[in-house]
Amino acid sequence: MKKLFIVGCLLASSFHVFSQKSNEWRVRLRGLGIAPQESAKIGVIGGDINISTAYIPELDFTYFFTKNMAAELILGTSKHNLHTTGSDLSAIGGPNKANVDLGSVWLLPPTLTVQYHLPFKCGLKPYVGAGVNYTIFYSKNSGSVVKNISYENKFGFATQLGIDYDISKKLYLNIDIKKIFLKTNATVDASNLTPAESPELSPVLAGIGADTKINPWVVGIGIGYKF
Repeated sequence: MKKLFIVGCLLASSFHVFSQKSNEWRVRLRGLGIAPQESAKIGVIGGDINISTAYIPELDFTYFFTKNMAAELILGTSKHNLHTTGSDLSAIGGPNKANVDLGSVWLLPPTLTVQYHLPFKCGLKPYVGAGVNYTIFYSKNSGSVVKNISYENKFGFATQLGIDYDISKKLYLNIDIKKIFLKTNATVDASNLTPAESPELSPVLAGIGADTKINPWVVGIGIGYKF
């Protein structure tokens, strides 16, 4: 009977936590470091991929629909430089282990997460979250080697861990870490590298596929305002 009473109390407490309405909005300005954990399967020339780390400002909005449950939308865009590593260019008269410049591309990755904020009563307020990301690839620059490169826009899954620290009733500091599981299918047109004596290679080099995992860590620190 005592165990049933304890379980009942825990369930009641949980319901109370999740049912308390809040209707609070928060806005944050953060500085982000975006560090891809990249890998790729590249057709024809093989090798792997290298994607540069980016540092950007980011704006995000959080809405608390209960005291402990919230939804966050982040808005930011980043530019990354890319090149292959260890690619075999012997078929076009190059080395069998070469890095091929693939220029740069901008990523617009709006990410929506649902968060649970632990009900701590001190100034430190940790939270965990999970959600969905949709990444748009735009303003690509193919670089000086290949003719063109294209990327498919993709959905991804996001996880999140962070902590807020109140410095006043309205202002707070924030540290946030996200892991975004993101991949894209890239197609490289390197037909401009076709040797004159091997015209049959042109259609092969025009559609080099690269199944690319980006999977970035996104680390941010900033200041927020409650209203």
